[in-house]
Amino acid sequence: MSRDVSPLEQLIQAEVRAQRPRLLIATVAAIGVTCGAALLLGLSGWFITAAALAGLAGPAVAHAFNYMIPSALIRLLAIVRTGSRYVERVAGHEAALQGLGRLRPRLYARLAEGRGASRSLSTGEASSRLIEDVDAIQTRFIRLPAPWALGAGLLVSVIMAALAHVGSGIVLVAGAAALVVGSRWIAGRWVRPAAEARQAAQGQLKARLAELEAATPELKAWSLQDWAVAEVARAADATDAAAVTLTRRAGYLMSWAGAVTGLTLAGVVALPLILSPVPTAVPLIALAVLAAAAGMEAALGLITALRDAGAARAATARLEPLMGEAVTGPIQTPAGTALRLFPDRPEIPGGSRLRLSGPSGVGKTTLIERMMGLRPGPEGQMSVGGLDPARADVDVRGLFAYAAQEVSLLNGTVAENLRLADPKAPEARLWEVLEEAALAERVASSPEGLGMPVGPGGAFLSGGERRRLTLARAYLRPSPWLVLDEPTEGLDSDTEARVLRRLKGRLERTGQGLILISHRTAGVELCDSAVAVHGHPGRARLPLVAGEGRQPVGAQDAQLRD
Repeated sequence: MSRDVSPLEQLIQAEVRAQRPRLLIATVAAIGVTCGAALLLGLSGWFITAAALAGLAGPAVAHAFNYMIPSALIRLLAIVRTGSRYVERVAGHEAALQGLGRLRPRLYARLAEGRGASRSLSTGEASSRLIEDVDAIQTRFIRLPAPWALGAGLLVSVIMAALAHVGSGIVLVAGAAALVVGSRWIAGRWVRPAAEARQAAQGQLKARLAELEAATPELKAWSLQDWAVAEVARAADATDAAAVTLTRRAGYLMSWAGAVTGLTLAGVVALPLILSPVPTAVPLIALAVLAAAAGMEAALGLITALRDAGAARAATARLEPLMGEAVTGPIQTPAGTALRLFPDRPEIPGGSRLRLSGPSGVGKTTLIERMMGLRPGPEGQMSVGGLDPARADVDVRGLFAYAAQEVSLLNGTVAENLRLADPKAPEARLWEVLEEAALAERVASSPEGLGMPVGPGGAFLSGGERRRLTLARAYLRPSPWLVLDEPTEGLDSDTEARVLRRLKGRLERTGQGLILISHRTAGVELCDSAVAVHGHPGRARLPLVAGEGRQPVGAQDAQLRD
């Protein structure tokens, strides 16, 4: 596969190939729909007109008129058209649904890797990408049969129109070409930008709703409910305005299609009457005009595809940056556990205990998350087990058990949140890490025990309990390095002392390495070395010094933040 193909496009193309049998069935059925429609309308027009003329000619002609075969063909074509439409819809949508059903978890897995711009998304934005934007991509599956159906239906219509006069077939071809070319121009100039704007507005509305819903307690505490309602209303108004604009511009497209269709049908009727040296049979003219109408109707399907293409294009453009860099080779994992935070300093051996300190906002968290491969960074600045964590084909996260400063908990039970670190951990092991985090007594006091619900984002727990549950989860992960970002923030002095005392015992028992990130003095006795981060995120360079701040150990680039 070409290196120019983006990771998202690779996923979509892989799913299209996987759904090829269903898409082939949908394409054949779509051809049956358009061809059946053209034959049905043309034959019906000829039959009705011929039967009427036979009736006007007198009883003898009427009795001699063979109506059995045409009527049987009409019934057959009606059944073929209806059945083909059913098969086309079922096969096409089944391909789309199964493709999206496999694409969405694969996309989620890429987002969960934290590569690209995925870490900058809020919860609402991530939800919008995974639901609405992925849904918009379904047109990449459903509309694939459209060009083949258009070509087949138009070919049959042209042949039938030419039965009345060759010029009628030529007019139909010219009209269909004008419809396609003009529709593409109008769609690209007017409809597609409006569709992209509506898709973006819908995503922003959903993201805003999710953000405000998550902040409900704070909004109530500060009596900001009216402001929140106004914010949602403003986003909803923007979505409605974008939808109105799209509808209006889609109306331009439909007006163009209606005008071209009307002129084309007029030409199909007029040419046989004007140019034919002998009078053209009226039934043939009826056949030609209705077949031409069916052909133009097939071309009208392109309008829907062009309208939906704008939303699909916008959705793809929003998803592309989240996928990160395409990885063509195997993923490399470190063979060792030594760390190098700066290119000009010695490695930190596995099992060491390092304290990273500095004022809030200087970049301690960003520095460590770059080391763990959770944030993008420049290559050649760090190494983990001899590998550069900034490279797309390197995965170093298995070496770290991370308790982040920002607590993230699922709306589930205590056990479910703990088992994110080790899905197969037995209950005895869960109680062990809860004891190490000084949380076992609290969980044991609940009637549900490990099945105690924590609520959305841990809403049923106090701030200190949420932090200790995050600590317990990090303890459960069997990794050589334990990374704790402000692990005792929000804890009272007694609980803090218990947590640090049990952490010391754990480190002595397991030999696990420790990286402690803090701007406080709590836990300093656990570490055998320190790195102090000084400076301000706005400075061009952030000097980092070790120990008591006398020996420079390196420098990290700007844009670091806590």
